[in-house]
Amino acid sequence: MQNDQWLSREEVAARLKVPTKTLTQWAWQGKGPRFARIGRFARYRLSDLVAWEDEQFTSDGAA
Repeated sequence: MQNDQWLSREEVAARLKVPTKTLTQWAWQGKGPRFARIGRFARYRLSDLVAWEDEQFTSDGAA
């Protein structure tokens, strides 16, 4: 998407209300939202984050 916004790990952590360390662990485990390495920084596209958030809903109501 041309006008997509890039978010820092800190911005994503604030949005999800999780510690940045959790996002780092998810990245090492291959879990969590998709991200790109730009230099030494992890950056998340807003559209990828929203898609990942939508995937987190379960249809059976299980936690």
